Amino acid sequence: MNDKHEARRKFIKYSVAGIAVAGAAGDLVAAPVSQPASKAVSLTTETDVLVVGGGTAGTIAAIQAARAGAKTVLVERGSQLGGTITTGGVSFPGLFDAWGKQVIAGIGWELVKQAVELDGGKFPDFSKIPGRHWQNQLRVNPFVYALLAEEACLNAGVTLAYYESPVSAKKTTEGWEVECVGPGTQRQVKCRQIIDCTGGASVVGILNLPRLREKETQPGSLLFKLGGTYPVGRSGLDRLYVHGADSSTSVTLTQANLDGRKSLLGKVRGKKGKARLMHMQPETAHRESYRIDGETLITVKDYTSGRVFDDAICYAFYPVDLHTRSGVKPKPLAKGKVPTVPLSALVPKGSTNIIVAGRCVSSDRLANSGLRVQAPCMAMGQAAGAAAALAAQKQTTPLKVPLKEIQDLLTKHGAIIPKA
Repeated sequence: MNDKHEARRKFIKYSVAGIAVAGAAGDLVAAPVSQPASKAVSLTTETDVLVVGGGTAGTIAAIQAARAGAKTVLVERGSQLGGTITTGGVSFPGLFDAWGKQVIAGIGWELVKQAVELDGGKFPDFSKIPGRHWQNQLRVNPFVYALLAEEACLNAGVTLAYYESPVSAKKTTEGWEVECVGPGTQRQVKCRQIIDCTGGASVVGILNLPRLREKETQPGSLLFKLGGTYPVGRSGLDRLYVHGADSSTSVTLTQANLDGRKSLLGKVRGKKGKARLMHMQPETAHRESYRIDGETLITVKDYTSGRVFDDAICYAFYPVDLHTRSGVKPKPLAKGKVPTVPLSALVPKGSTNIIVAGRCVSSDRLANSGLRVQAPCMAMGQAAGAAAALAAQKQTTPLKVPLKEIQDLLTKHGAIIPKA
């Protein structure tokens, strides 16, 4: 072997990590190289407010808390914000209006409005009462909404932690210590307040605080498009019901996705040669799982009568909308009735320094079927963010913050407060 070939052999052997040279023809054969075991990154994060869940309610809660001056961390198990609007694909939020006027505004409306405008969309005329409720819902490009939601969080100073979930929480003299884990990451969050926006009140469950649910939950929906084309966010996707869908655990989430995709594959095979599968959401969207047993429980009578609670912090407006195996028959509210949500329905019974927002609000099943939709969830998120921020600043718990201070803060940030 001449000097040139020997130098080339040594270069290949020693300069390419993990590769050994073998074979009569000079082929390179990969050989495993022992590497030290990687350790999980351990982080300690101190914050005023920890928001768990970056979905419809959680995104708004985090923005409001941060804009109010609270140091805020948002932990989200997925890869983007928006939840049902984005990952679930139900990019058709409502209702922001009732009986000819807007009743929900604030940060949620700000993001929805920006998304529609940036995508060149159209707005309904809220001064006109539609023949059917869905005619005043907005079609939003979910991809644009996800980008804008993330930008708004970062601009407000929210620390985002994707791919992480809480696994334990314990009380401290100053609030909470919450252990969160993600791929290669262990994070200890020391916070004064928790806002649980997980949809199923999973942090409330970790704390063994009371929760409510029925044996059978409403079906989830897997959104898809078979055949043709569609402008993103402008026309409805097709959907199929996923019965038994349950968002409570990773096991039940997995099963809901498996069941939905199996049904969809059957549809694709049935359309072979006639229509291509053009779109499929990455996850099944869920309507119902656990709700908290709160300091106040909103009943369907409260909801349909438009009761204005003494501690009302936002409106909600949608028909009673319970989905079953046979479909759904919405029951519209009587003319002029606009339900409200009390702050005490966002607080688990007997708890301190924790508040929830979104479809896990304390309510009976029929009331929840209207409360769970996106505009009321955004409004609840903003209210929870305001209450938690003020509670952290005053070193107290949300229900001990003067209600007027919470309402004034919400008004400052564009929210609409119910009037008796």
